[in-house]
Amino acid sequence: MTEVAALAEQPRPNAIKTIGFMIASFPLRLVQFILIVTLAVVGIATTIVWIGIPILLVATQLTRWFGDLERSWVRSALHTPMPPAERQAAEGSWVRRWFAQLTDLTTWRDLGYLMLVFPIGVLEFVIGLVGIVLVPIAVWVVPAIGWLHGRLALALLGPPRAQRLEAKASRLQASRARGVDAAEAERRRIERDLHDGAQQRLVAVAMSLGRAKSKLNNDPEALRELIDEAHTDAKLAVSELRDLARGIYPAVLADRGLDAALSAQAAKAPIHVDVAVDVEPRPPAAVETTAYFIVGEALTNIAKHARASEAVVKVWRTDDTVVVEVTDNGQGGASLRPGGGLAGLADRAATIDGVISVVSPPGGPTVIRADLPCTW
Repeated sequence: MTEVAALAEQPRPNAIKTIGFMIASFPLRLVQFILIVTLAVVGIATTIVWIGIPILLVATQLTRWFGDLERSWVRSALHTPMPPAERQAAEGSWVRRWFAQLTDLTTWRDLGYLMLVFPIGVLEFVIGLVGIVLVPIAVWVVPAIGWLHGRLALALLGPPRAQRLEAKASRLQASRARGVDAAEAERRRIERDLHDGAQQRLVAVAMSLGRAKSKLNNDPEALRELIDEAHTDAKLAVSELRDLARGIYPAVLADRGLDAALSAQAAKAPIHVDVAVDVEPRPPAAVETTAYFIVGEALTNIAKHARASEAVVKVWRTDDTVVVEVTDNGQGGASLRPGGGLAGLADRAATIDGVISVVSPPGGPTVIRADLPCTW
């Protein structure tokens, strides 16, 4: 089910890989089309003399094999989250097994894709050759076509719609559970900060004022010192409450949006941080808050563990998704481990059905990306 759940996210493929896919796929598609059509026609025509049955058996096996090959090819070249085929179990004699294959919906979906993708492959082959010469075609058009091809492959070669909806429901249920856990952890943090910070300050204020009251008539100098002490503690309590409120929802984020809020975060970071934000139209408050805290926690992790000298924060909007990307030039080796800091980012993103991905080879750089939907 976890593999099927990955269908919810399909990144846009790399232009160079997509051009290679378009060009290299054409001879494969040509061979597939000729073999399957020829074997099917010959097998059907000679079925009356029984020799057509083993020919059709070969055609069926090739269709299924080519379908699995296409799944692997699309998965690796176009970065499409394509799970392996789930085929109907077949037992008994070869005739029974063949009949099970023929009645398996996945076999017919394989055949439909292979027949449809041949004329599409001719067009993609031409576009791939043009993309080699014309850079704008390669940069803008080719990845979009590769993405569309991946969607077509998902529709025909991926799990049936009912199974995809079931996987989505399971993923949403899991993300909601993680969201509840994250909210509970946040509640405990607020309680701890109140108890260890502002509450202690206010208790100290009350004690200082009580002691000052006893000195009211007979020790003016001690009274002044106690009032000064209470005044200092009161200011510290107000400051800690202000910091706590800012940790819940920063005022600059509500008033001026992500650009100003993230720029303020970057200014406080111990390393140099470049910030670029383009999220118009302004996303919902829940998305802004999640993006803000993801960036903040990512920068904190970078300062503690990455040994980086600089970082780059990019936030942009694509249709109904806000993408947050934090890159650093540190030592790399980061990963999403249960209980780790990056797992906390994933839990926070999950509260709005967002997804966190981490690319961090040894030696760096590290790229943390969050895809946050604006509708859920």
